[in-house]
Amino acid sequence: MALDLDGSLESLDNTMTDLADALSLTGECELVRFRTVSRPVASNEERLTLRFLWTPLWRRSLGPSLDSMLPPVDVVHVAGLVTPPTKAIPLIISVDDLRPLRGESREHQRIKQLQRAVDRGAVLVASSRAASHEVQRVLQLQRSEVVVVPPAVPLVAVTTNGEDLVVNLTGLDQRFLALAPDLLRFTQGHGVRLIAVTSSAVGHRIRLSGLDVTVLPRRDARAALARARVVLHMSDGARFPSLAIAAFSAGVPTVALATDINRELLGGAAALVVSDEEVMAMLPDVWSNESRRAIMIAAGHSRSADFAPAAAARAYVTLYRDVVRGSRQ
Repeated sequence: MALDLDGSLESLDNTMTDLADALSLTGECELVRFRTVSRPVASNEERLTLRFLWTPLWRRSLGPSLDSMLPPVDVVHVAGLVTPPTKAIPLIISVDDLRPLRGESREHQRIKQLQRAVDRGAVLVASSRAASHEVQRVLQLQRSEVVVVPPAVPLVAVTTNGEDLVVNLTGLDQRFLALAPDLLRFTQGHGVRLIAVTSSAVGHRIRLSGLDVTVLPRRDARAALARARVVLHMSDGARFPSLAIAAFSAGVPTVALATDINRELLGGAAALVVSDEEVMAMLPDVWSNESRRAIMIAAGHSRSADFAPAAAARAYVTLYRDVVRGSRQ
């Protein structure tokens, strides 16, 4: 099978590389690695002929197919915003980012792109049941047309003696700016830092606010986890909560907003809250109550195993087999 490494760009870097390595370790598929957007960076990655010319068309599910550009494979899997067409090879598309499908920020190109791919027989993969329902609704698909397989979340080193309050911020910058003064009073009272891990655009807005918040880019998420005592996951629910699950792996108690996706994936391991008032009411207990912290750490370790690269690889191997079997019937 062929896997596009220019795929799911999560807060812990490109998780498609972690998935590729885990797939190779299964010994159950012969893996061809390629990139649809960037140049190959390793000797085991295929070069796509005139890739730089075709990428703009592939972003609309148009242009030349991959069939003649890759070695013989049974299935192709992509997970980014580039969805090159195939002719005879089954295509799997992981839809990990729901923002281009939403409301006022809706990018009709993405919707049309995915509709074209589905019309040609592509299989869509959502990262959770809640995300699957949203994809079905926006693209007007049946439940059977969207498969649920969580992405790989790389295991991280266990955090020892973390002191910072780390906020993973995705799509809720105004809400964070309103809450930040209360969070800062809390961290300053404990003599620790408030760190926001977020996009460059949101980080710029936080810096302009003049608040004493340390802003880190997403590529530094692992370093932030290594210094965290508690993680606050503030997300609009458009992305898979990779950093929150990585915090489970690191043994860092996590507070998260109670979105549908967070209830499904983080419930029972994270402290879920509805309002900003609940955040501030919950934070002291998660910060200082050692009995509660021990319970959350144990629950988090158990939950993180469900999303480790090896688990994702096993689930995807099953999906690849099902798709190939269906294409041959």
